[in-house]
Amino acid sequence: MEIVFATGNLHKLQEINEISKGSGIEFVLPDEGFNPVENGQTFEENSYIKAKEANRVSGKMSLADDSGLCVEALNGAPGLYSARYAGTQQEKIDKILKELAPFKNRKAKFVCVMTLLGEDGSVLHVSRGECYGEISKSQSGQNGFGFDPVFVVDDTGKTMAEMSEEEKNNISHRSRALSDMLTFINSSVV
Repeated sequence: MEIVFATGNLHKLQEINEISKGSGIEFVLPDEGFNPVENGQTFEENSYIKAKEANRVSGKMSLADDSGLCVEALNGAPGLYSARYAGTQQEKIDKILKELAPFKNRKAKFVCVMTLLGEDGSVLHVSRGECYGEISKSQSGQNGFGFDPVFVVDDTGKTMAEMSEEEKNNISHRSRALSDMLTFINSSVV
């Protein structure tokens, strides 16, 4: 079964195809013209906006995710604005470390919300995954992307960037949301 995954991020596409390996589902990029305007106020709204746009350009079943890093001491920031928090990946990391410098509380979580739309554009299922940890005082590790080098996963002592793809795919926010989504697809859609 082929489902359009509403993203332009090839790393995200590879990650979800790796997580869903063996499920009988392959996720593919949307057709040309995919250009969602992410102006929602929640992860759920942005996920729906992206899924709706992928469905519009493809006419096929579409899955979208919206995800971000929510830091307690920063009142949940960068949250919805994680991807636009700063210019480059390194600038994002530098900014979060600088903003957290005065705080002892470094608790954070990654959040991922996924929305699945049928070919007719109706919402079939919404899932949410969260991964808890804290922001380290310096970056470590070479794997992953985004804030992975400064996000220490609870009970592991490792940043996401220090984990192998397999380790990360077993515990990540995206993995948790996708696991629930795959269960739904295999029990209700296939």
